[in-house]
Amino acid sequence: MSKNTFHLVSLGCSKNTVDSDSMAQLLLRDGYRSMDDPDKASVLIVNTCGFIDSAKEESYRVLGELAQSKRKGQVLIAAGCLTQRYGVEVAQKVQGIDGILGTRRWMDIVQVVNEVRKGPRPEPLYHLPENAAVVGSDENDALRVSVAGSSAYIKVADGCRRPCAFCAIPLIKGTAVSRPIESILNEARTLRDAGVRELILIAQDTTDYGHDLGMKDGLAILLEQLTDAVPDMDWLRVMYAYPGYVTDRLIEVMATHNQILPYLDMPLQHAHPKTLLRMKRPSNMDWVHKTLGKMRTAMPNLAIRTTFIVGYPGETEEEFQALHDFVKEIRFDRAGAFPFSFEAETTSAPLGDPVPASVKEERFARLMELQQPISLQVNQSYVGKTLDVLIEGFNDGLSIGRSYRDAPEVDGLILIEDKAKVGDIVPVRITGAMAYDLTGVLAKKLIKL
Repeated sequence: MSKNTFHLVSLGCSKNTVDSDSMAQLLLRDGYRSMDDPDKASVLIVNTCGFIDSAKEESYRVLGELAQSKRKGQVLIAAGCLTQRYGVEVAQKVQGIDGILGTRRWMDIVQVVNEVRKGPRPEPLYHLPENAAVVGSDENDALRVSVAGSSAYIKVADGCRRPCAFCAIPLIKGTAVSRPIESILNEARTLRDAGVRELILIAQDTTDYGHDLGMKDGLAILLEQLTDAVPDMDWLRVMYAYPGYVTDRLIEVMATHNQILPYLDMPLQHAHPKTLLRMKRPSNMDWVHKTLGKMRTAMPNLAIRTTFIVGYPGETEEEFQALHDFVKEIRFDRAGAFPFSFEAETTSAPLGDPVPASVKEERFARLMELQQPISLQVNQSYVGKTLDVLIEGFNDGLSIGRSYRDAPEVDGLILIEDKAKVGDIVPVRITGAMAYDLTGVLAKKLIKL
Protein backbone atom coordinates (compact mmCIF):
# COMPACT_ATOMS: atom_id res chain seq x y z
CA MET A 1 0.00 0.00 0.00
CA SER A 2 1.60 3.23 -1.19
CA LYS A 3 1.34 6.33 0.94
CA ASN A 4 -0.10 9.00 -1.38
CA THR A 5 -2.62 6.89 -3.28
CA PHE A 6 -6.39 6.87 -3.54
CA HIS A 7 -9.18 4.63 -4.77
CA LEU A 8 -12.40 6.43 -5.70
CA VAL A 9 -15.79 4.79 -6.27
CA SER A 10 -18.40 6.92 -8.03
CA LEU A 11 -22.05 5.97 -7.62
CA GLY A 12 -25.22 7.39 -9.15
CA CYS A 13 -25.72 9.61 -12.16
CA SER A 14 -23.38 11.24 -14.68
CA LYS A 15 -23.51 14.47 -12.65
CA ASN A 16 -21.92 12.57 -9.75
CA THR A 17 -19.34 11.14 -12.14
CA VAL A 18 -18.26 14.66 -13.08
CA ASP A 19 -17.82 15.57 -9.41
CA SER A 20 -15.82 12.37 -8.86
CA ASP A 21 -13.50 13.10 -11.76
CA SER A 22 -13.07 16.68 -10.56
CA MET A 23 -12.10 15.42 -7.09
CA ALA A 24 -9.64 13.02 -8.68
CA GLN A 25 -8.08 15.89 -10.65
CA LEU A 26 -7.48 17.85 -7.45
CA LEU A 27 -5.92 14.84 -5.70
CA LEU A 28 -3.67 14.07 -8.67
CA ARG A 29 -2.58 17.69 -8.77
CA ASP A 30 -1.64 17.44 -5.08
CA GLY A 31 0.66 14.49 -5.74
CA TYR A 32 -1.66 11.54 -5.16
CA ARG A 33 -1.90 8.58 -7.52
CA SER A 34 -5.10 6.78 -8.45
CA MET A 35 -5.30 3.04 -7.80
CA ASP A 36 -7.80 0.60 -9.32
CA ASP A 37 -7.28 -1.86 -6.48
CA PRO A 38 -8.62 -0.57 -3.12
CA ASP A 39 -6.14 -2.78 -1.24
CA LYS A 40 -3.27 -0.77 -2.74
CA ALA A 41 -4.66 2.67 -1.86
CA SER A 42 -4.08 4.59 1.35
CA VAL A 43 -7.23 6.69 0.85
CA LEU A 44 -10.62 5.18 0.01
CA ILE A 45 -13.34 7.54 -1.24
CA VAL A 46 -16.95 6.77 -2.10
CA ASN A 47 -18.92 9.49 -3.89
CA THR A 48 -22.37 8.41 -2.79
CA CYS A 49 -25.81 8.81 -4.33
CA GLY A 50 -28.84 9.58 -2.17
CA PHE A 51 -31.58 10.16 -4.73
CA ILE A 52 -33.88 7.16 -4.24
CA ASP A 53 -33.97 4.16 -1.89
CA SER A 54 -32.15 1.78 -4.21
CA ALA A 55 -29.33 4.31 -4.68
CA LYS A 56 -29.04 4.85 -0.92
CA GLU A 57 -28.87 1.10 -0.35
CA GLU A 58 -26.09 0.74 -2.91
CA SER A 59 -24.14 3.56 -1.26
CA TYR A 60 -24.44 1.97 2.17
CA ARG A 61 -23.44 -1.42 0.77
CA VAL A 62 -20.29 -0.11 -0.94
CA LEU A 63 -19.30 1.94 2.11
CA GLY A 64 -19.89 -1.06 4.36
CA GLU A 65 -17.75 -3.38 2.22
CA LEU A 66 -14.84 -0.94 2.15
CA ALA A 67 -15.15 -0.20 5.88
CA GLN A 68 -15.11 -3.92 6.68
CA SER A 69 -12.04 -4.63 4.54
CA LYS A 70 -10.18 -1.45 5.55
CA ARG A 71 -6.67 -2.17 6.74
CA LYS A 72 -4.34 -0.39 9.13
CA GLY A 73 -3.13 2.85 7.61
CA GLN A 74 -6.10 3.22 5.28
CA VAL A 75 -8.74 5.94 5.69
CA LEU A 76 -12.27 5.93 4.33
CA ILE A 77 -14.09 9.09 3.24
CA ALA A 78 -17.79 9.16 2.39
CA ALA A 79 -18.64 12.01 0.03
CA GLY A 80 -21.55 13.08 -2.15
CA CYS A 81 -25.30 13.36 -2.01
CA LEU A 82 -26.04 10.82 0.72
CA THR A 83 -23.57 12.39 3.14
CA GLN A 84 -24.74 15.92 2.36
CA ARG A 85 -28.21 14.98 3.51
CA TYR A 86 -27.58 12.30 6.16
CA GLY A 87 -23.99 12.95 7.31
CA VAL A 88 -24.20 11.86 10.96
CA GLU A 89 -26.60 9.03 10.16
CA VAL A 90 -24.20 7.66 7.52
CA ALA A 91 -21.30 7.63 10.00
CA GLN A 92 -23.45 5.93 12.63
CA LYS A 93 -24.76 3.33 10.22
CA VAL A 94 -21.35 2.45 8.76
CA GLN A 95 -18.67 2.05 11.40
CA GLY A 96 -15.17 2.78 10.16
CA ILE A 97 -15.75 5.96 8.18
CA ASP A 98 -13.03 8.53 8.88
CA GLY A 99 -14.36 11.57 7.03
CA ILE A 100 -17.68 12.94 5.80
CA LEU A 101 -17.69 15.36 2.84
CA GLY A 102 -20.90 16.76 1.36
CA THR A 103 -21.58 17.28 -2.32
CA ARG A 104 -21.67 21.07 -1.92
CA ARG A 105 -17.97 21.19 -0.99
CA TRP A 106 -16.49 18.37 -3.08
CA MET A 107 -13.76 20.86 -4.09
CA ASP A 108 -12.35 20.60 -0.52
CA ILE A 109 -11.40 16.94 -0.99
CA VAL A 110 -7.63 17.51 -0.65
CA GLN A 111 -8.11 19.47 2.57
CA VAL A 112 -10.34 16.74 4.02
CA VAL A 113 -7.99 13.91 2.98
CA ASN A 114 -4.95 15.61 4.46
CA GLU A 115 -6.77 16.37 7.73
CA VAL A 116 -8.10 12.83 8.12
CA ARG A 117 -4.67 11.33 7.49
CA LYS A 118 -3.09 13.18 10.43
CA GLY A 119 -4.02 10.30 12.67
CA PRO A 120 -6.79 8.47 14.52
CA ARG A 121 -9.63 10.59 15.89
CA PRO A 122 -12.48 9.73 18.28
CA GLU A 123 -15.13 10.42 15.64
CA PRO A 124 -15.24 11.09 11.89
CA LEU A 125 -14.26 14.48 10.52
CA TYR A 126 -17.45 16.20 9.34
CA HIS A 127 -16.89 18.70 6.53
CA LEU A 128 -20.43 19.99 6.06
CA PRO A 129 -20.06 23.75 6.57
CA GLU A 130 -23.30 25.54 7.38
CA ASN A 131 -22.45 28.42 5.06
CA ALA A 132 -22.38 26.08 2.05
CA ALA A 133 -25.93 26.89 0.96
CA VAL A 134 -25.32 25.83 -2.62
CA VAL A 135 -22.75 23.87 -4.59
CA GLY A 136 -19.57 25.92 -4.88
CA SER A 137 -19.10 27.67 -8.21
CA ASP A 138 -15.86 27.76 -10.24
CA GLU A 139 -13.54 28.62 -7.37
CA ASN A 140 -10.68 26.50 -8.69
CA ASP A 141 -9.51 25.47 -12.12
CA ALA A 142 -10.51 21.82 -11.92
CA LEU A 143 -12.34 20.82 -15.06
CA ARG A 144 -16.03 20.08 -14.43
CA VAL A 145 -16.01 17.24 -16.91
CA SER A 146 -15.90 13.47 -17.11
CA VAL A 147 -14.30 11.89 -20.17
CA ALA A 148 -15.19 8.39 -21.37
CA GLY A 149 -13.39 7.51 -24.58
CA SER A 150 -14.33 10.03 -27.27
CA SER A 151 -17.27 11.43 -25.29
CA ALA A 152 -17.31 13.81 -22.35
CA TYR A 153 -19.92 15.07 -19.92
CA ILE A 154 -19.61 18.77 -19.18
CA LYS A 155 -21.55 20.13 -16.20
CA VAL A 156 -23.03 23.55 -17.03
CA ALA A 157 -24.82 24.15 -13.71
CA ASP A 158 -25.50 22.52 -10.37
CA GLY A 159 -28.34 22.53 -7.87
CA CYS A 160 -31.99 23.10 -8.75
CA ARG A 161 -34.66 25.71 -8.07
CA ARG A 162 -37.63 23.69 -9.34
CA PRO A 163 -40.33 22.85 -6.78
CA CYS A 164 -40.88 19.14 -7.69
CA ALA A 165 -42.59 17.67 -4.64
CA PHE A 166 -40.96 14.23 -4.86
CA CYS A 167 -37.37 15.38 -5.32
CA ALA A 168 -34.69 15.86 -2.66
CA ILE A 169 -32.09 17.43 -4.96
CA PRO A 170 -32.72 21.04 -3.79
CA LEU A 171 -32.31 19.80 -0.20
CA ILE A 172 -29.05 18.11 -1.14
CA LYS A 173 -27.47 20.61 -3.49
CA GLY A 174 -29.28 23.89 -2.92
CA THR A 175 -30.67 26.16 -5.58
CA ALA A 176 -29.40 26.37 -9.15
CA VAL A 177 -25.94 27.84 -9.74
CA SER A 178 -24.90 28.31 -13.38
CA ARG A 179 -21.25 28.16 -14.29
CA PRO A 180 -19.68 31.12 -16.13
CA ILE A 181 -20.12 30.68 -19.86
CA GLU A 182 -16.44 31.33 -20.55
CA SER A 183 -15.43 28.49 -18.20
CA ILE A 184 -17.65 26.09 -20.16
CA LEU A 185 -16.29 27.30 -23.51
CA ASN A 186 -12.69 26.91 -22.29
CA GLU A 187 -13.42 23.37 -21.12
CA ALA A 188 -15.01 22.56 -24.47
CA ARG A 189 -11.85 23.78 -26.24
CA THR A 190 -9.66 21.70 -23.91
CA LEU A 191 -11.75 18.61 -24.58
CA ARG A 192 -11.71 19.24 -28.33
CA ASP A 193 -7.92 19.54 -28.26
CA ALA A 194 -7.76 16.24 -26.36
CA GLY A 195 -9.65 14.44 -29.14
CA VAL A 196 -13.15 14.37 -27.65
CA ARG A 197 -15.80 14.13 -30.38
CA GLU A 198 -19.03 14.33 -28.36
CA LEU A 199 -19.88 16.89 -25.66
CA ILE A 200 -22.84 16.03 -23.44
CA LEU A 201 -24.29 19.00 -21.57
CA ILE A 202 -25.65 18.06 -18.14
CA ALA A 203 -27.14 19.77 -15.09
CA GLN A 204 -30.07 19.08 -12.81
CA ASP A 205 -32.00 21.18 -15.34
CA THR A 206 -30.09 22.28 -18.43
CA THR A 207 -32.98 24.48 -19.60
CA ASP A 208 -32.53 26.66 -16.49
CA TYR A 209 -28.95 27.47 -17.43
CA GLY A 210 -28.17 31.17 -16.99
CA HIS A 211 -31.31 32.16 -15.08
CA ASP A 212 -29.27 33.11 -12.01
CA LEU A 213 -26.89 35.03 -14.29
CA GLY A 214 -29.76 37.16 -15.61
CA MET A 215 -29.89 35.39 -18.95
CA LYS A 216 -33.05 34.63 -20.92
CA ASP A 217 -32.84 31.53 -23.12
CA GLY A 218 -29.49 30.80 -21.53
CA LEU A 219 -29.23 27.25 -22.87
CA ALA A 220 -29.85 28.44 -26.44
CA ILE A 221 -27.22 31.15 -26.00
CA LEU A 222 -24.73 28.65 -24.56
CA LEU A 223 -25.30 26.23 -27.44
CA GLU A 224 -24.79 28.99 -30.01
CA GLN A 225 -21.55 30.06 -28.35
CA LEU A 226 -20.35 26.46 -28.14
CA THR A 227 -20.87 25.94 -31.85
CA ASP A 228 -18.75 29.06 -32.43
CA ALA A 229 -16.08 28.10 -29.90
CA VAL A 230 -15.63 24.50 -31.08
CA PRO A 231 -16.93 24.38 -34.66
CA ASP A 232 -14.96 21.17 -35.20
CA MET A 233 -16.60 19.31 -32.30
CA ASP A 234 -18.66 16.63 -34.03
CA TRP A 235 -21.58 16.19 -31.63
CA LEU A 236 -23.26 18.32 -28.94
CA ARG A 237 -25.93 16.51 -26.91
CA VAL A 238 -28.39 18.01 -24.40
CA MET A 239 -29.65 16.06 -21.37
CA TYR A 240 -32.16 16.81 -18.56
CA ALA A 241 -34.49 19.40 -20.08
CA TYR A 242 -37.43 20.62 -17.99
CA PRO A 243 -40.97 20.66 -19.46
CA GLY A 244 -42.26 24.17 -20.08
CA TYR A 245 -38.78 25.60 -20.64
CA VAL A 246 -38.02 24.16 -24.04
CA THR A 247 -38.44 27.49 -25.82
CA ASP A 248 -38.99 28.28 -29.49
CA ARG A 249 -35.48 29.74 -29.59
CA LEU A 250 -33.96 26.57 -28.17
CA ILE A 251 -35.80 24.49 -30.77
CA GLU A 252 -34.58 26.81 -33.53
CA VAL A 253 -30.96 26.67 -32.33
CA MET A 254 -31.06 22.87 -32.13
CA ALA A 255 -32.65 22.60 -35.58
CA THR A 256 -30.27 24.99 -37.36
CA HIS A 257 -26.89 23.80 -36.06
CA ASN A 258 -25.72 20.45 -37.41
CA GLN A 259 -23.36 19.90 -34.47
CA ILE A 260 -26.30 19.86 -32.04
CA LEU A 261 -27.80 16.39 -32.19
CA PRO A 262 -31.56 16.10 -32.78
CA TYR A 263 -31.88 14.41 -29.41
CA LEU A 264 -33.46 15.62 -26.20
CA ASP A 265 -33.81 14.02 -22.80
CA MET A 266 -36.89 15.59 -21.16
CA PRO A 267 -38.20 13.77 -18.06
CA LEU A 268 -41.97 14.40 -18.08
CA GLN A 269 -42.72 12.31 -14.93
CA HIS A 270 -46.44 11.89 -15.70
CA ALA A 271 -49.22 12.78 -18.12
CA HIS A 272 -52.31 13.34 -15.97
CA PRO A 273 -52.76 16.99 -14.90
CA LYS A 274 -53.96 16.10 -11.39
CA THR A 275 -50.95 13.87 -10.75
CA LEU A 276 -48.61 16.53 -12.10
CA LEU A 277 -50.20 19.17 -9.87
CA ARG A 278 -49.62 16.96 -6.81
CA MET A 279 -46.04 16.53 -8.02
CA LYS A 280 -45.74 20.33 -8.33
CA ARG A 281 -44.69 19.82 -11.94
CA PRO A 282 -45.87 21.66 -15.08
CA SER A 283 -49.35 20.26 -15.69
CA ASN A 284 -50.26 21.87 -19.02
CA MET A 285 -50.43 18.80 -21.24
CA ASP A 286 -51.52 20.98 -24.15
CA TRP A 287 -48.06 22.62 -23.98
CA VAL A 288 -46.43 19.19 -24.04
CA HIS A 289 -48.34 18.11 -27.14
CA LYS A 290 -47.70 21.42 -28.94
CA THR A 291 -44.01 21.55 -28.04
CA LEU A 292 -43.36 17.95 -29.04
CA GLY A 293 -45.14 18.73 -32.31
CA LYS A 294 -42.98 21.84 -32.88
CA MET A 295 -39.81 19.90 -32.16
CA ARG A 296 -40.70 17.06 -34.49
CA THR A 297 -41.62 19.49 -37.24
CA ALA A 298 -38.34 21.39 -36.87
CA MET A 299 -36.29 18.19 -36.46
CA PRO A 300 -38.01 15.30 -38.29
CA ASN A 301 -35.38 12.82 -37.08
CA LEU A 302 -35.66 13.94 -33.44
CA ALA A 303 -35.05 11.26 -30.81
CA ILE A 304 -36.82 11.92 -27.52
CA ARG A 305 -36.01 10.22 -24.23
CA THR A 306 -38.27 10.66 -21.21
CA THR A 307 -38.88 9.24 -17.74
CA PHE A 308 -42.04 8.67 -15.71
CA ILE A 309 -42.94 7.94 -12.09
CA VAL A 310 -45.68 5.40 -11.41
CA GLY A 311 -47.48 4.94 -8.12
CA TYR A 312 -47.14 8.54 -7.00
CA PRO A 313 -49.31 9.25 -3.91
CA GLY A 314 -52.93 9.53 -4.98
CA GLU A 315 -52.37 8.05 -8.44
CA THR A 316 -55.67 6.41 -9.39
CA GLU A 317 -56.14 3.77 -12.04
CA GLU A 318 -57.71 6.48 -14.20
CA GLU A 319 -54.63 8.71 -13.79
CA PHE A 320 -52.30 5.85 -14.63
CA GLN A 321 -54.39 4.99 -17.67
CA ALA A 322 -53.97 8.57 -18.90
CA LEU A 323 -50.19 8.10 -18.66
CA HIS A 324 -50.47 4.75 -20.45
CA ASP A 325 -52.52 6.29 -23.26
CA PHE A 326 -50.13 9.23 -23.56
CA VAL A 327 -47.11 6.95 -24.00
CA LYS A 328 -49.04 4.94 -26.59
CA GLU A 329 -49.94 8.10 -28.50
CA ILE A 330 -46.61 9.95 -28.47
CA ARG A 331 -44.38 6.94 -29.22
CA PHE A 332 -41.16 8.04 -27.55
CA ASP A 333 -37.87 6.66 -28.85
CA ARG A 334 -36.90 5.87 -25.27
CA ALA A 335 -39.01 5.89 -22.12
CA GLY A 336 -37.99 4.78 -18.66
CA ALA A 337 -40.05 4.53 -15.48
CA PHE A 338 -39.55 4.29 -11.74
CA PRO A 339 -41.94 3.26 -8.99
CA PHE A 340 -42.40 6.20 -6.58
CA SER A 341 -39.80 6.31 -3.82
CA PHE A 342 -40.82 8.09 -0.60
CA GLU A 343 -38.44 10.87 0.45
CA ALA A 344 -38.65 12.38 3.93
CA GLU A 345 -38.60 16.20 4.18
CA THR A 346 -39.72 16.71 0.58
CA THR A 347 -43.02 18.52 0.01
CA SER A 348 -44.61 15.22 -1.01
CA ALA A 349 -43.75 13.67 2.38
CA PRO A 350 -47.12 14.61 3.98
CA LEU A 351 -48.83 12.59 1.25
CA GLY A 352 -47.12 9.48 2.56
CA ASP A 353 -46.66 6.45 0.35
CA PRO A 354 -50.22 5.08 0.06
CA VAL A 355 -50.02 3.19 -3.24
CA PRO A 356 -49.18 -0.44 -2.43
CA ALA A 357 -45.84 -1.72 -3.71
CA SER A 358 -47.62 -4.46 -5.65
CA VAL A 359 -49.70 -1.85 -7.50
CA LYS A 360 -46.59 0.22 -8.27
CA GLU A 361 -44.81 -2.81 -9.68
CA GLU A 362 -47.84 -3.85 -11.72
CA ARG A 363 -48.15 -0.37 -13.25
CA PHE A 364 -44.44 -0.22 -13.89
CA ALA A 365 -44.59 -3.55 -15.71
CA ARG A 366 -47.60 -2.47 -17.78
CA LEU A 367 -45.89 0.74 -18.85
CA MET A 368 -42.69 -1.03 -19.83
CA GLU A 369 -44.64 -3.75 -21.66
CA LEU A 370 -46.29 -0.97 -23.65
CA GLN A 371 -43.05 0.87 -24.39
CA GLN A 372 -40.95 -2.12 -25.42
CA PRO A 373 -42.76 -2.85 -28.73
CA ILE A 374 -42.89 0.91 -29.44
CA SER A 375 -39.11 1.11 -29.05
CA LEU A 376 -38.77 -1.96 -31.27
CA GLN A 377 -41.02 -0.51 -33.98
CA VAL A 378 -39.16 2.81 -33.91
CA ASN A 379 -35.86 0.93 -34.17
CA GLN A 380 -37.19 -1.17 -37.04
CA SER A 381 -37.93 2.03 -38.97
CA TYR A 382 -34.16 2.56 -39.24
CA VAL A 383 -33.46 -0.76 -40.97
CA GLY A 384 -32.06 0.01 -44.40
CA LYS A 385 -31.01 3.52 -43.41
CA THR A 386 -27.48 4.76 -42.80
CA LEU A 387 -26.51 6.34 -39.48
CA ASP A 388 -23.27 7.95 -38.36
CA VAL A 389 -21.92 5.91 -35.46
CA LEU A 390 -19.29 6.85 -32.87
CA ILE A 391 -17.22 3.69 -32.35
CA GLU A 392 -16.56 2.89 -28.67
CA GLY A 393 -15.16 -0.63 -28.71
CA PHE A 394 -14.47 -3.91 -30.50
CA ASN A 395 -15.19 -7.37 -29.10
CA ASP A 396 -15.77 -10.86 -30.52
CA GLY A 397 -15.66 -9.63 -34.10
CA LEU A 398 -18.16 -6.82 -33.49
CA SER A 399 -17.55 -3.09 -33.32
CA ILE A 400 -19.78 -1.34 -30.79
CA GLY A 401 -20.94 2.25 -31.00
CA ARG A 402 -23.71 4.80 -30.65
CA SER A 403 -25.63 7.00 -33.06
CA TYR A 404 -27.13 10.44 -32.40
CA ARG A 405 -30.14 8.59 -30.96
CA ASP A 406 -28.11 7.00 -28.16
CA ALA A 407 -26.81 8.78 -25.08
CA PRO A 408 -24.11 6.86 -23.16
CA GLU A 409 -25.21 4.46 -20.42
CA VAL A 410 -28.96 5.08 -20.71
CA ASP A 411 -29.79 4.28 -24.35
CA GLY A 412 -29.02 1.55 -26.84
CA LEU A 413 -25.98 0.48 -28.85
CA ILE A 414 -25.26 -0.33 -32.47
CA LEU A 415 -23.48 -3.64 -33.07
CA ILE A 416 -21.47 -3.60 -36.31
CA GLU A 417 -20.36 -6.78 -38.07
CA ASP A 418 -16.94 -5.40 -38.95
CA LYS A 419 -13.91 -3.79 -37.36
CA ALA A 420 -13.85 0.00 -37.12
CA LYS A 421 -11.37 2.22 -35.32
CA VAL A 422 -12.36 3.22 -31.78
CA GLY A 423 -13.01 6.96 -31.67
CA ASP A 424 -13.99 7.24 -35.33
CA ILE A 425 -17.45 8.29 -36.51
CA VAL A 426 -18.37 6.02 -39.40
CA PRO A 427 -21.43 5.52 -41.61
CA VAL A 428 -23.29 2.32 -40.76
CA ARG A 429 -26.07 0.72 -42.79
CA ILE A 430 -28.64 -0.64 -40.31
CA THR A 431 -29.50 -4.28 -41.02
CA GLY A 432 -31.45 -5.35 -37.93
CA ALA A 433 -33.36 -4.05 -34.94
CA MET A 434 -34.01 -5.20 -31.39
CA ALA A 435 -36.04 -3.40 -28.73
CA TYR A 436 -33.08 -1.38 -27.54
CA ASP A 437 -30.16 -2.01 -29.90
CA LEU A 438 -29.51 -2.02 -33.65
CA THR A 439 -27.22 -4.11 -35.83
CA GLY A 440 -25.47 -3.00 -38.98
CA VAL A 441 -22.52 -3.14 -41.34
CA LEU A 442 -20.08 -0.46 -42.43
CA ALA A 443 -21.64 1.41 -45.32
CA LYS A 444 -18.34 1.48 -47.21
CA LYS A 445 -18.30 -2.33 -47.06
CA LEU A 446 -21.68 -2.43 -48.80
CA ILE A 447 -20.39 -0.12 -51.49
CA LYS A 448 -17.36 -2.36 -52.15
CA LEU A 449 -19.64 -5.35 -52.57
